[in-house]
Amino acid sequence: MRRLLVLALCVMALAIQSTAETRPMGNPESKYYADAYADHYGVPRALVHAIIAQESNWNPHALSNKGAAGLMQLMPGTAEMYLVRNRFSVTENLSGGVRYLADLMTEFRGEMRLAVAAYYCGSRHIARRGLNYANPDVVSYVEAVHHRYQLELREQAGRDNPMPGKGR
Repeated sequence: MRRLLVLALCVMALAIQSTAETRPMGNPESKYYADAYADHYGVPRALVHAIIAQESNWNPHALSNKGAAGLMQLMPGTAEMYLVRNRFSVTENLSGGVRYLADLMTEFRGEMRLAVAAYYCGSRHIARRGLNYANPDVVSYVEAVHHRYQLELREQAGRDNPMPGKGR
C-alpha cells in the first residue's frame, strides 16, 4: 500500500512538472511586467514568455556560468547597452530584454527564428549566415523556444476562448 502511494505521488509530481513547463514560476509580478513590456515594444507575449521560460524558467535570480543574469539572462554588455543597472531587478531586466528582442525582430525584419537565434548568440553571427546557421547549440535553442512558443500560443488561445459551459 505504501509503495502504491509513493508511486502515485511520483506520477503526480511528474505531471505537475510537465504542465508547468512554460508557466510563470513564483511572483505574478514577473508575468505582468513581461506582458506590459511585450505590448509596449510590440513583441508577441507568447514569444517573450517562451524566451523567459527557456532562459531562466522564470527565476529572476538566475545566473548562468557565462555571466548572463535575471529573467531574460542579459549579458553585462547587453544590459549596459539597454541601460539596465540591476540585471536581477524584474522590471529592469524585462525592460532591457524585451527591448533587445524588439530590436532584433526589427533587425531581422520580423523573422522570429533569426531574432531568437540572435538573442542566443548575438546578431553578428546570425546576420552573416541567416537561416544557414548550423551551430547545434543555436539550432537546439531555437527549436526549444519554438516549442515553448507553440505551447504558450495554445495556452493563450485556451484562456481567450474558454469552452462553452465551462467556468474560467
